[in-house]
Amino acid sequence: MEEQNNISIINIGQEMKQSYMDYAMSVIIGRALPDVRDGLKPVQRRVLYAMHSEGLISTRKTSKCAGVVGEVLKKLHPHGDSSVYDALVHLVQPWSKRMPLIDGQGNFGSIDGDSPAAYRYTECRLSPLGESLLTDIEQKTVDFIPNFDDSTEEPTVLPAIWPNLLVNGADGIAVGMATHIPPHNLVEVINATIGLIENPEITFEELVNHIPGPDFPTGGIISGTGQIMSAYRTGRGILRVSAKTHFETLKRKSREVEAIIATEIPYQVNKKRLIEKIAELVNDKKIEGISNLRDESDREGLRIVIELKRDATSEVVLNQLLKLTPLRSSFGVINLAIVDGRPVVCTLRQMISYFVDHRRSVIARRTQFQLNNAEKRLHVLEGFIIALANLDQVIDLIKKSESPAEARENLIAKYQLSVIQAQAILDLRLQKLTGLERLAIENEHAALVKEIERLQSILGDPKQIDGIIVAELTEAKNKYGEPRRTVIEEAVGDDFVLEDLIENVEMAVTVSNKGYVKRTNLDNYRAQKRGGKGVTGASSGDDDDFIEHFFVAETHNYMLIFTSGGRLYWLKVYEVPEAGRTAKGRNLINLLDLKDNEEQITAVLPVKVFSDNQYVVMATDQGVIKRIELSAFSNPRKGGIVACTLKENEKLVGVELSKNGDDILMSAASGKAIRFNSDDVRDMGRTARGVRGLKISEADRLVGLKVLALGDEESKCNTLLTVCENGYGKRTLLSEYRQQGRGGKGVIDIQTDERNGSVVGIAIVGDDSEVMLMTSGGKVIRMKVAGISVVGRNTKGVRMVSLDQDEKVLALASMAESTEVIETVETNEPELE
Repeated sequence: MEEQNNISIINIGQEMKQSYMDYAMSVIIGRALPDVRDGLKPVQRRVLYAMHSEGLISTRKTSKCAGVVGEVLKKLHPHGDSSVYDALVHLVQPWSKRMPLIDGQGNFGSIDGDSPAAYRYTECRLSPLGESLLTDIEQKTVDFIPNFDDSTEEPTVLPAIWPNLLVNGADGIAVGMATHIPPHNLVEVINATIGLIENPEITFEELVNHIPGPDFPTGGIISGTGQIMSAYRTGRGILRVSAKTHFETLKRKSREVEAIIATEIPYQVNKKRLIEKIAELVNDKKIEGISNLRDESDREGLRIVIELKRDATSEVVLNQLLKLTPLRSSFGVINLAIVDGRPVVCTLRQMISYFVDHRRSVIARRTQFQLNNAEKRLHVLEGFIIALANLDQVIDLIKKSESPAEARENLIAKYQLSVIQAQAILDLRLQKLTGLERLAIENEHAALVKEIERLQSILGDPKQIDGIIVAELTEAKNKYGEPRRTVIEEAVGDDFVLEDLIENVEMAVTVSNKGYVKRTNLDNYRAQKRGGKGVTGASSGDDDDFIEHFFVAETHNYMLIFTSGGRLYWLKVYEVPEAGRTAKGRNLINLLDLKDNEEQITAVLPVKVFSDNQYVVMATDQGVIKRIELSAFSNPRKGGIVACTLKENEKLVGVELSKNGDDILMSAASGKAIRFNSDDVRDMGRTARGVRGLKISEADRLVGLKVLALGDEESKCNTLLTVCENGYGKRTLLSEYRQQGRGGKGVIDIQTDERNGSVVGIAIVGDDSEVMLMTSGGKVIRMKVAGISVVGRNTKGVRMVSLDQDEKVLALASMAESTEVIETVETNEPELE
């Protein structure tokens, strides 16, 4: 900095930085953050001290809040009146403070967010607990500093005989930092404090045995102890707090109605806004199943009634409410407080330790103050005793003196008294010269000697100071302690998943050949007798598309979706869009996070339980087969996983579920097929490529994979349909495909000469089955299988479809048999009771 003609030249950047830091520290220290010792912000401390100074203690009648606000503004807090009154109101509200420090009379707002009445209408006084924070403040137990205009003094901290910071918590936003300390139970906090005093080496586990978690004034339920322990260890954490609810059956005139009753809500949640949020979600149909909503809260307590519709599932609706409304909310813990003039994020042990150190200082200063007063009084009494021992001479000396000053000097000179003792003798009333009063002085002297010895002993023994702290804490606990309100439960999971919000019901799921998927409530398929015509199961709006997969699954079941690139993706059935019978649905590509847009859906497998005795069999176009336990796919990942490692240009062409003992049938474009037992394929890891299933040439490719379960040969679907690219095909009994060893060349399934061309696909079918053929000319031909003759294995087959010149059959797909009818069978058998 340079000076030129009384003008200072400074760096504006440095000046701005320093000025902002000064401002920030002023806000941090002087307004926003609580002191770790008494748990109060400056404005709160000033309100309590002003009320104490005005004599508004718990045993006196209440006084206008306007007077308190005015006193604080006049002497202690040079800011707006709103900040003072807001702080006062906050210390009154029982839903804001676990242990209110001020008793209020009048309208101090509500948990609905209603504003308090103006301070000219309300009255207040210190509560017993608030009063106890100022105990012994007159005995120089804390430091005082000049107020803003040096007209008086104010305390830098209150004596605080109990840990207010932990019990009542704190909220505050400073410059670049914030504090959010949850309230706790007074009894538990005092027990932990006593435990730390009696055993300074107390472990963290022992400490949290005393304080299992926060105790909010509004009650509620804290889910999980992990974040509580994190907050206690580090000073930071996020707590999940839920409302306390139960189910009731309410009686109406014509029927009974089930209802969800909320009797406690999370801390700092506005009840009115909570109810409005629930109503908004119901109106927007984001939560269904609620028929009525009302607030029945009164002076007896909080009560929110949520009536349910007749067909609603109460647990599902409750989970939806907890997920989508503030009935379940987060409380971010930041234990930031002022420690020795600077902001510090404190652990649980540190907050208790700082309070104990503060109380030790308060007790020592109080004891020293009492000792000083006792020694002063003893000094005066010793002068009285000397005067009483020489009473006649003292009286005669005083009578002969010309003035009080001369008498004082004569007493000092003759009896070696101090000025204080001499003045006290001169001020002594004549009644003190009676025999009884003389005896009282002597008794008081003896008692003071003992008291001074006791006080000196306390100052010389830290254990006695700790004993006094423990005794005062125990007294406060017994006098003010209350039962815990907040329940702490072990968390079932980190959070609700969508599954918790959806009822587990059976749905009809359809997947079209072009990958369009939907789920439909089974009620949309009317029950029919066997042989009925059925109802339309889907209308894709595309003549070239058709339903290829159909299955009934519960909404909580998984769908395993395999792509041609060897990747696996998961979908829950409830994640599939729900639509009507005739709706097209949504393409699977839009529901999956595909790594390669060129990938195509190869297979969709519904899975209810990932059992250990079930397997997934996969085959590639190069004749490689792989078997892996279904349970290996039980850990879903959003971005999918590699289910089978493929070589360059290799594709996954078939995926099936199998069990031990099942047979596997593989078919190649060359017309060769092989059947072998699935147990011939050893179990492999998830990223393994597999082993040879069918030995084929480099020019050949695998076109089909089927799993034959025990008994399939005797079932109605007991034939293998093979279709070639030139429109020819045949059906052959499964029994004609003998079991061979894995990895061989197989047997001839169909002759692939110039007339037939290569095999494009296979399907296991019965007389009632229908298939679809897709051609290079864009045609999709639907045909009944019953018209195709069942012939021997090594034959040419028959013409299935007439093709135009240069047109080829590209693919074969069997239609899902149950897309049109969900049937029930009427019988004459009596119903079982």
